[in-house]
Amino acid sequence: MSPVLIEPTFVPSTDDVSVATYDFGGDGPLLVLCHATGFCGGMYEPIARHLIDRFHCIGLDFRGHGRSERPDGVSMAWTGMAEDLLAVIDHVLAARGDAAGTPVLAVGHSMGGAAIALAALARPGSIASAWALEPILFPTPEDLDVETGQPIDGSPLVAGARRRRPEFESRQAAFDRYGSRPPFSEIDAEVLRAYVDYGFRDLPDGTVRLRCEPETEAQVFENSFSGAFERLEEIRFPFLVAASGDGMAPALITEAVVEQNERFQRFEYPDLTHFAPFEDPTRIAADIIEWFANC
Repeated sequence: MSPVLIEPTFVPSTDDVSVATYDFGGDGPLLVLCHATGFCGGMYEPIARHLIDRFHCIGLDFRGHGRSERPDGVSMAWTGMAEDLLAVIDHVLAARGDAAGTPVLAVGHSMGGAAIALAALARPGSIASAWALEPILFPTPEDLDVETGQPIDGSPLVAGARRRRPEFESRQAAFDRYGSRPPFSEIDAEVLRAYVDYGFRDLPDGTVRLRCEPETEAQVFENSFSGAFERLEEIRFPFLVAASGDGMAPALITEAVVEQNERFQRFEYPDLTHFAPFEDPTRIAADIIEWFANC
């Protein structure tokens, strides 16, 4: 049986985007959880559950993901993700009665980690400290195609996203399909259930469809060279860059990322993959708590 879903508050951002924002509860410093490409804020609730004794945890759906609709013609440039994050931070600080501009804590996964860096670069002082699993902070390639935003030889992630199956007969059918094959077969069942519950919408005929459309996901990947890597030395707060042991590009680039800034530290999960926050939410949450307690 599915859990009761948290209804979001919608926060106005740039480009007429309304950002779905989830209050997971808790007391203490404000901690914002930032999701990866193709995912959604609600998917991180099983992780937030382990954090709310220490922090006031907030999740969000970046534009084009989850309940945050993408208005016609809106670019999926990652600067927009940073603008969504800053809009949510401003809204929640005001709702809490905190002073405007109070620095917050942030946790990011993949694109979400890059959004944190981009937000910090756009508005220095907005982030107090960050923990990110394999933030997508790649150097801009020399052969970047200015029209597509991709290297000349293209990206298999973009092609794969466009081929993604968008509809299923039911949420249970989606759950069963995803859970039957890697990488989703390796993740925590509660997290997978949250993905299916928050990441799909009901259609009139009783079927369900991905909220993050395949074309939107593809365009997010096409914009992944954000230019943040070349500016990482400007970030002035402690930043933990966690790496999995799967040997893929997001893990491999973490060494180059930490070399850009003496405030950055690297931590390894040799037994986990790029989906580490979903594979072991309890362990990841414990490490997040330790990082913010000691940084």
